Amino acid sequence: MLVISRKKGESLLIGEDIEITVVKVDDGSVKLSISAPKSVTILRKELYKEVEEENKNAAAADMSVLKNIKK
Repeated sequence: MLVISRKKGESLLIGEDIEITVVKVDDGSVKLSISAPKSVTILRKELYKEVEEENKNAAAADMSVLKNIKK
């Protein structure tokens, strides 16, 4: 893991086409601007984990319900 310090208005590059800029630093929170190609998916990690958990729960559904529908 790389840890770097940035001030408001400073940025960092990931590869040649993703730029992350610090827009605002305020009382324990940081606002970031992310410039990336539309083909790059950008998600908050907590949202990604929530979707992943929902997918696992959906895959573990009780399949016996489907047998009742067939009848």
